[in-house]
Amino acid sequence: MAPDFPTKPPPSISLCACLRPSKKTLFFHRALVLVITFLAYASFHASRKPPSIVKSVLGPEISQNNTSPDDDDPTTNTRQVGWPPFNGSHGTHRLGELDVAFLSAYSIGMYFAGHLGDRIDLRVFLAVGMWGSAVFTIAFGLGYWFNVHKFVYFIVVQVVSGLFQSTGWPCVVAVVGNWFGTAKRGLIMGVWNSHTSVGNILGSVVASWMLDFGWGWSFVLPGFFVFLMGIVVYVFLVVSPDVVGLNSPEGGIEMKEEDSAENNDKAVEAENLSLLHQNKNAHHSVLLQDSNAIAIGFLEAWQLPGVAPFAFCLFFSKLVAYTFLYWLPFYIRHTGVAGFHFSHKTAGMLSTIFDLGGVTGGILAGYISDKIEARGITSVLFLSLSIVALVLYRVYGSISMFINIVLMFLSGSLVNGPYSLITTAVATDLGTNSTIQGNSRALATVTAIIDGTGSVGAAVGPLLAGYMSGRGWNSVFAMLIMSNFVAGLFLIRVVRSELEEKKTRGEWLWLNSIAL
Repeated sequence: MAPDFPTKPPPSISLCACLRPSKKTLFFHRALVLVITFLAYASFHASRKPPSIVKSVLGPEISQNNTSPDDDDPTTNTRQVGWPPFNGSHGTHRLGELDVAFLSAYSIGMYFAGHLGDRIDLRVFLAVGMWGSAVFTIAFGLGYWFNVHKFVYFIVVQVVSGLFQSTGWPCVVAVVGNWFGTAKRGLIMGVWNSHTSVGNILGSVVASWMLDFGWGWSFVLPGFFVFLMGIVVYVFLVVSPDVVGLNSPEGGIEMKEEDSAENNDKAVEAENLSLLHQNKNAHHSVLLQDSNAIAIGFLEAWQLPGVAPFAFCLFFSKLVAYTFLYWLPFYIRHTGVAGFHFSHKTAGMLSTIFDLGGVTGGILAGYISDKIEARGITSVLFLSLSIVALVLYRVYGSISMFINIVLMFLSGSLVNGPYSLITTAVATDLGTNSTIQGNSRALATVTAIIDGTGSVGAAVGPLLAGYMSGRGWNSVFAMLIMSNFVAGLFLIRVVRSELEEKKTRGEWLWLNSIAL
């Protein structure tokens, strides 16, 4: 195996003495890491949102019940004809293929990104990924001013952009995992993972407002935001306590002994891992591992307990979440509410309600999973309730604006709850599993496997929606409902294991009457 590259402190540590460990507390460093990674991944998601917002501008007009949308924004009338090559009879198919190009490259790149993330400087790797993503997000928007109508151009841009974006998730999860222990991980990750929905909301608002000036601006501004955040990451992000000479056990943070300059250099480059493990009696002990941790292999990571079922569960869960991410504004635009059809801008703004629900759902799922100490049970609970919510949204969502908003918010909460939980707290739990003796070098690999597998589903969902929407939205919702059902099936063994553990501990006494 190739040797790992040493991780160096960011330039801000050497340039600004006030940021050095001796000047700042553990709370400050952890807070800074959370803020930087939060904004970094929010910018990634903000740059993914424009394709869904401009779909109704690029694609063909689709009427429902032989009625045409009544655009409430006169400035958009000249753009209703669409943008070749997406405005033909197969326009929705091509828009779906555009999504699958990005997400396929993203999911494939995810596996390699996680593998590389365990071996090179996460700060540099993440910054380069952000800069590359920014360039190709802007390149998509430039097609507007250069009057580009070649389908292959947009496909290539989306593929390369997907590859660069795949660096983001393994890096930010690994960094947060390095700084935070297992206590309250679900709640912390649930709050932190709201960056996904916050980024979606930011991207939707910016892209929707920019439509009046030309759809190209809907890509340029989010791309510029990603580029700026890449600079912030490169200059300020500290990827782990070891980088600045700190040990971070669960109970607090300590300065390493500085016997000599040579020993201090070795301490900075080493990876002294301190993980808190909880035994059956809830007593805690800290296990200090060897400083030369070896990155785990790809196939070996697949064999870790719980990785495969949660990865395949995320495949179907993310299929549903990303179908809404890429097609909800288009759906709102072409179905209407109470007989009224919205403009491109209004539909894009209204779709943010789903993401607001996602913020609530992610935090709630993390809190509940911490409270009951059962990630699988929490995920299945949310998946089951989301099936009911999707049925209600499809059947009653068009009755009135109030009902539409309430059901959209509820759907967003229940759909994004398990998706958020699995990609953060679950992935981090598995990546620091006791079976690998606390080797956090496995964290980026495990995270990449789980989210990479989920991203394959994310690519399939929007593609199927593009083809199935021509036959009617009932078929699309049937696909989404079935996907959530199958996602829950993959966690049956995990749920059974968690219930048996609860029964053994005597925590849930009512389980004694149930044969598991």
